[in-house]
Amino acid sequence: MLIDSHCHVSTPRYEEDRDQVLARAREAGLIALIDVGCDVASSEASLALARSSPMVFAAVGVHPHEAKFYDETTPDALRRMAADPRVVAIGEMGLDFHYDHSPRDVQRRVFRLQLELARSLDMPVVLHIREAYEEGLALIDELNALPGPALRGVSHCFTGNATQALGFSERGFGVSFTGVVTFKKALDLQEAARAIPLESVLVETDCPYMSPVPLRGKRCEPAFVVHTARKVAELRGISEAELEAATVQNTIRVFGLPGDLGAS
Repeated sequence: MLIDSHCHVSTPRYEEDRDQVLARAREAGLIALIDVGCDVASSEASLALARSSPMVFAAVGVHPHEAKFYDETTPDALRRMAADPRVVAIGEMGLDFHYDHSPRDVQRRVFRLQLELARSLDMPVVLHIREAYEEGLALIDELNALPGPALRGVSHCFTGNATQALGFSERGFGVSFTGVVTFKKALDLQEAARAIPLESVLVETDCPYMSPVPLRGKRCEPAFVVHTARKVAELRGISEAELEAATVQNTIRVFGLPGDLGAS
């Protein structure tokens, strides 16, 4: 059993064969997946998919690339969607200083606003942090020092080093690995997958992107997460079954998914 903790099956890349993609996920042993929005429109699509399929849950939020489009209507839209029981997190949100598709000051403002929203709703967050780990962690620490619920959630598509991964796990966040961890040259990331406690490890595809070895070059889909899980188990020197069981329970805990998923 596995859970793809972050995917984008609701996007147009799967328009022609979405049902078959979900069927292949079930055949591969997946018991759930979390489809994640990147702006209001894609968040609505994630929620629609979650409402239509019992194996799908949704996260709703504004990606740092789309932060420049965050306006006065966005918070209400996110709050409305977050009230649906099929929505399990706010995000993906964060800081991406690699591409800078939105100005950094705008990214910072929108990231803070969404973290504050998640705290007000006492919901987990899905973080997209790239080349901004120290700043992202500093903001989490700043908000956690205020009265109210502590921020929790997952650093998705983690591509940093072991020290940065431990920064998230030490704050109670999950750290989720994609197919990138299977790449031959991803040595720092592989060390990160070894370094954090097992109870912090999640796996994902972030599909349609970053298909794992041996499927690089193909459109990624949730079923491919088995290859990522296999590699992380190998890196940690444990059985695939132990890794799978741990990541399922970790994902259930991080997102507050129904506890009987792991027994289904």
